[in-house]
Formats: sequence, C-alpha cells, structure tokens
Amino acid sequence: MEAHEIAAVAGWLAAHESELIALRRDLHAHPELGRQERRTAGQIAARLRSAGLFPRSLPDVPGLWCDIGADAADAADDPAAPVVVVRADLDALPLPDTKDVPYRSTVPGVAHACGHDVHTVVVLGAGLALAEYARSVPLSGTVRLVFQPAEELMPGGALDVIDAGALKPASAAIAVHCDPALDAGMIGLRAGPITSAADALEITLAGPGGHTSRPQNTVDLVYALARLAADLPAALGRLIDPRSSLSLVWGQIQAGTVTNAIPRSGQLRGTLRTLSRETWEAVPELVTRLAEQLVAPYGAQIVVDYHRGVPPVVNSAEVVDVFQSVVDAALGHGASATVAQSLGGEDFGWYLNQVPGALARLGTRVPGGPTYDLHQSAFDVDERAIGVGVRLLAGSALELLRRPPAVE
Repeated sequence: MEAHEIAAVAGWLAAHESELIALRRDLHAHPELGRQERRTAGQIAARLRSAGLFPRSLPDVPGLWCDIGADAADAADDPAAPVVVVRADLDALPLPDTKDVPYRSTVPGVAHACGHDVHTVVVLGAGLALAEYARSVPLSGTVRLVFQPAEELMPGGALDVIDAGALKPASAAIAVHCDPALDAGMIGLRAGPITSAADALEITLAGPGGHTSRPQNTVDLVYALARLAADLPAALGRLIDPRSSLSLVWGQIQAGTVTNAIPRSGQLRGTLRTLSRETWEAVPELVTRLAEQLVAPYGAQIVVDYHRGVPPVVNSAEVVDVFQSVVDAALGHGASATVAQSLGGEDFGWYLNQVPGALARLGTRVPGGPTYDLHQSAFDVDERAIGVGVRLLAGSALELLRRPPAVE
C-alpha cells in the first residue's frame, strides 16, 4: 500500500469514523434475522447513493452489491481487468441482548452477537473511502462491495450472492470477521484453512413401539437411538483421517413421552464439522452408510437427513501476503498475529470455492478488558476496531487491483 493511499484512507476516516460508529450502533439497536434484513440493506443503499454510487439489490432476498471504479459492463468487456469483491454479512442472531448500553437491541430475542454490524460498517467505510479516492485517482479495476444476507442460516446467503452473478467476473474476494480473542488494533491472519466446514445432521428412527416390560417383542427404539448417538461419532473417528479433525456433536436427542412405553419414533440432531475440504466432500455418503449399518441389528427403520452447511474457508497464501503488507504499511509492524483454524463455520467459504481470496480476523477486544465470545448475549466490541478494518480492507482492495492472485 503506497503512502498517498494510506493518507487518503486515513483522511477519510478522520472525517467519517464517528459516522461509522453511529451507524454501527444504530444497526446494533435494530438487528434483523437472516433474509429479513430490509432495514439494514436500505440504510446501506441510501448511504451509498448519497455518495454518488449505484447499489443494486439482490433478487428475491434483502442484500445488495455496488461497484466502485469500472462498472460491471466495463469489467465484462475487459476480462483482464481485476474485480475485487469485498464482502459483509448483514444478519443478526436469535439471542437476547443482555448488555446495559444505549445501543442495546430494541428487538426482543434478536441481537448482533457475532459482529455482523461491525462487518457491515467496515465494508461500507472501506467502499466510501475508496470511492472518494477514485474521484482523483482512477482505480485500475473494480472494487465490488457485497452486503450479503443470512450468513447464519443453512443454506446461507452466500449462495444467493453467487446465484445473482455477483462473483462474475471476480479476481479475488476478501472479508473480515470479528475476533474477541484479539485486542482492537490487531489483525489475525492465517494462510490455508481458517474456518471449518459445518453441516447439520438429523437422523430419525422408527419402530412399532411397545411396552418397556417386553423390549424383545418390538424395536427398543430408545436403546437403538442411544447406541447410534454414541457409536456413530466413534466409528467416524476410526474411518476418517484424524488430521481432518472431524467432529460430530449432538445437540438434541428426542424420543418418548412416558416412562413405561417404548416410543414409535425418535430423532438425533447435531452438527458435523471438519477442517478438511476433501473430508467434507466425502462424509455425507459415509455418515449415511454407517448410520444404517449401526442401526440394522436393532430392526429400526432409519432416515438420514444430511444438510450441507458451508465448506471451510481456505485462504489464499497470496492474498494473506497482501493482508500482511497492508497491515505493515497502514497499521504498523506487530499489528498482526497468526491465528489458529477455528471449528466455526462461515459461508464466505462458498466465495472462495469460486475465486481466490482470504478472510482476516479483526481484533475487537478492549485491551485489558473482558473477552466476550461470539454468539454470547453480552457480546460487544471496542469500536476502534472499525477504523482498523476500514484501513485493512481498503488497502487490500487497492493492492489486489495491482496484483490479482493466481487462480489455484
């Protein structure tokens, strides 16, 4: 990142950082669940239009995208011109907000407990700073801001973005995610996989039912369900390479209503996560086959519903190098840290199945303060992280226009 670019982004932030903080607090106070983010998307679109930009709505779902620099027609006419996608997610979580702050959620049972309000204003700020810079210095390609709905749902809003064609053409895609384990001012980087694949699994067993005094005359459904709950994760652990870190964890077991009757049906529901894209691609067939074999001795009928969630986010080493160079230039040496791969899911992985790119961790912890984990009702951020994120994404977008990564 060149000195005049650093100065331009810093100058824009000096004039507008308080506006971004105020908008973040407004979004935090008015959270919206996945595919319901109409107010949020409307506010972002209005602010982009006020800067002379032309946002386009996603079809059928709340969300939008907006080009800065060459427009989409120019990009299509010149396939060599780089297009850098900068992505934010808009949705909140179905959790109560338990903080005692003026910007606490006004929507009962809904809260921005994952930092998507921060992601949104960071991408907006980066885009507005770049739009102002481009008025005097033409960009060498297109920066495409994407404000995506429904990251927290399965299937997520990334697929809506891809179906709308917002990644065609694109040479790279970048994003940030709040990290409450890092102090504000820090950026967490990792080449290769940085998040896990995450899928949902529901297994239903059925039998004729019967009296608990005579389990031999029927299908002892609860016993079969309990054996499956214990044996399926264990069997996977013996058939999958342990380096893939496959994890099947049940969140719900449900069967029966009384103590002396064997029920006719029961369900297991849980999540399956893996660090390996290859394992993620192969595991649905294996899970189904193993579950059927494990239940067969007990005579229960079985239905396995395997729901694809998200692939792992696999960061391009070239794009991580760009992040590092921007951190060093704009934030200072020592402002980055290598982070571990997380078992959390993130649907930005779908973008990186299409184009090279990377996700960075944005430190949000108040230095010396408490750590609030993601998806906790008390989650909050040190808002100084917003300006840090704007510097990172704006600078990285400019660098990626100059040196687009090779397709791997």
